[in-house]
Amino acid sequence: MNTYMLGKEQVDSIELKCLVVSRGLKVSREVYRRFSDLYRLNISPLTCNCLLLSDGTIVQLTDMGFHLQYLGGMLSWDNLKLLKYASQLGTPFTLEVVEDKPALLYNGQLVDWVSFPPKTDFYRQKTASGLPYAGNAVLQGLDWVAFQCLWPCEYAASGKPCQFCFSGADFEHLANKNKPLPSAVSPADVAEIVRYAAERVGCSSVQITGGSTFAGAEEAGHIRAYLKEIRRTVDRNKLNGEILLYITPPEDLDLIDEYFSLGASRIACSLEVWAPDRAAVITPGKIAFTTRERHLQALEYTAEKFGPGSAFSNFIIGLEDFDTLKEGASYLAQRGIIPTASIWMPMGRPVMGTMQAPGLDYYRRVKELFAELYQTYHLEPAGCCGLNVCMERDIWRYAAGDAMA
Repeated sequence: MNTYMLGKEQVDSIELKCLVVSRGLKVSREVYRRFSDLYRLNISPLTCNCLLLSDGTIVQLTDMGFHLQYLGGMLSWDNLKLLKYASQLGTPFTLEVVEDKPALLYNGQLVDWVSFPPKTDFYRQKTASGLPYAGNAVLQGLDWVAFQCLWPCEYAASGKPCQFCFSGADFEHLANKNKPLPSAVSPADVAEIVRYAAERVGCSSVQITGGSTFAGAEEAGHIRAYLKEIRRTVDRNKLNGEILLYITPPEDLDLIDEYFSLGASRIACSLEVWAPDRAAVITPGKIAFTTRERHLQALEYTAEKFGPGSAFSNFIIGLEDFDTLKEGASYLAQRGIIPTASIWMPMGRPVMGTMQAPGLDYYRRVKELFAELYQTYHLEPAGCCGLNVCMERDIWRYAAGDAMA
């Protein structure tokens, strides 16, 4: 793992990733002009750009300039407030062309030479039914295809969205305007996109994500159909990694058994925040409708029946005090449930007023905590190369390196 200088402060790759993701970047238009035809680098907000540090660490590329334009084009009072908030955040990080190469700079000083994933036509494709890939699926890192909101989120439609969630805000807006929510993406379209990603892009793994629904049978029907169609039509010699399911915790735990029998590799019921007072504000729908108890029941059932590492729960890193995060992550790890870590991006939607991202010391403590938990309880997070905003795979490699040293 490389180290870098930010002024007088030395940071490693995980720490740098946390700072870049949480602060965003300003990307020179010259970067797009020079490299978008050569690499997977898109201006559209419907895609999910990332960059690779020189040691291969994958980092979400959130271009603050285009982010502000995107918010400005969504004409609602809430988004005007977001636009004002985001414009005040600023970032010391820029992505520029230096010596004919893409370079990450901090306050104008070179930090690292970076690269991007290989070029692909993925985002230009449509399924046989006419569904565009862009806006329905994203490429993450080097080897993942991920679906977001394959069916609507009833937390959001009921006026209680998770406060950090882009998609939840969209569903809430539709519900407030008494407009119909979009229908679930068809199993045929999902499988077609997965097949293309596996055969043409080289993706080895897939994430299947709601939405959330209060009707367990309805959600189970979606998941069951997606898994069956993927199994029927996608060559698992190509899609030879993992199938991750992010689910609303079911009341009928036998559904979890069925998901594994249909090909799921791991299941997540993500708590996002451990501290009860923060969870009530940040994830109000989960607290009100599906409850912490149901989440923990589903996670513990999965880990007990299918073994340590078969269940995981995500935490949004930066939304609560370190001590309560430690309590929650430790509770899960002790029970064979992998705590995972996504870096909060406050430029997306300000949570609890004008809450700011934490500082470097916080991220360092999180890194060391999760590394210790993964090593102590022999937990290996999913994936191979890592994901854009998630740091668990990076931390696992860091911990494994220390163990071998």
